Amino acid sequence: MATMEKGIVIDKNNSDSLEEKVYSFINTFSEFLPVENDRNRLSFDLLKSIRGEGDSVFTTIKKNKLHIEKISLEDLAHKVENGLKEIK
Repeated sequence: MATMEKGIVIDKNNSDSLEEKVYSFINTFSEFLPVENDRNRLSFDLLKSIRGEGDSVFTTIKKNKLHIEKISLEDLAHKVENGLKEIK
């Protein structure tokens, strides 16, 4: 029987954690990303990118096939990338 690795545990009670900052930041884009699951999936993948395990912001947004409204993919990626620089 194979064992599985533990997943990332997000501590929502620690408002200073990197995870909480990224999830909160991405939730500010609810106007452009109306589907909550899209925002959560994007936040998770962006955390991997920040930790050096994932792709660039543009690639991450593109590969997630998000439901984007009122903004282009490129503009959204630019806004997210600039915001993440402030979080790090």
